[in-house]
Amino acid sequence: MGLNNETMMFRVDKDNTNQAREILLTVYEALKEKGYNPISQIVGYILSGDPTYITNHKNARSIIRKIERDELLEELVRAYLSEK
Repeated sequence: MGLNNETMMFRVDKDNTNQAREILLTVYEALKEKGYNPISQIVGYILSGDPTYITNHKNARSIIRKIERDELLEELVRAYLSEK
């Protein structure tokens, strides 16, 4: 089987950008309030898909599962690169 040299396109619904941002901010605050390192916990969740990285405080675990992890990751990359 040969290697595919074509670039694949990845598209995420742009309507979810604001929703992803709000979810990340809400979850960040809940984790911070409970004394966790929010960045480490969110990264753990995005990489593993394991919702136990996110606290139940303020319903954060349910909130973060309202959006796909790839959409959260896209928002993080967008925010990071917009600062450059």
